Amino acid sequence: MLVSTSRVYPVAPLNGLSFEETETRYSLRPTQSVAGASESGISEQFPLDGARSLYGMTKLAAELMVAEYGDAYGVRFVIDRCGLLTGPWQMARADQGVVAFWVAAHCLNRGLKYIGFGGTGKQVRDFLHIDDFCDLVLDQIANLDAYAGRHWNVGGGVANSLSLREATTLCQEVTGRTVDVVGSGENRPSDLRWYITDHRAVSAVRGWNPQRDARRTVADIAAWIDGQGSPLRDVIFG
Repeated sequence: MLVSTSRVYPVAPLNGLSFEETETRYSLRPTQSVAGASESGISEQFPLDGARSLYGMTKLAAELMVAEYGDAYGVRFVIDRCGLLTGPWQMARADQGVVAFWVAAHCLNRGLKYIGFGGTGKQVRDFLHIDDFCDLVLDQIANLDAYAGRHWNVGGGVANSLSLREATTLCQEVTGRTVDVVGSGENRPSDLRWYITDHRAVSAVRGWNPQRDARRTVADIAAWIDGQGSPLRDVIFG
């Protein structure tokens, strides 16, 4: 089993999709000209042509290697292209694990920054509680033949998606704390305006669906951070 990533999908085609801007987020318009893009998110049919990031490239290379071994030696395999995985015990950084990082900033009173896309914080990602992912992996192991030989897009989907702006509001509600957030119009090469996982294919296999919503996920992370106290400050923000 390979835990891959949604970052295998190329940046320019994703950012080139048709969006509308609402008060708190970017939303994908219902009609798209690119296969695999819909209001349900990005499916396994989204094209792979184009540059992604060095991280995404390494994951795609690993996918190709696994598939080659499967063909050459009859090895059964499952490839899960995961969106944002998060939850308690994630030692997050600003560039890896943004949900846990956002919660930690509120718990530990650190300022935050909306970077890119006008500095408004309207860029959107979906995320999946680590316990929901473990539930899926255990089912895949127990029922390998049902899942084997495929790439699956795995994530929280539309229901578990937040813009940075919305994440700030939710963190304030859950933690009861407010931190300074500033905007920066700086655009970085691999940043995405919007990515939501269309997990309908993997859900159709045996009925798996995320059970822990955004509020539960943020609350679980906040409870862990508050329980650990100040030592986490240097680990996450040092």
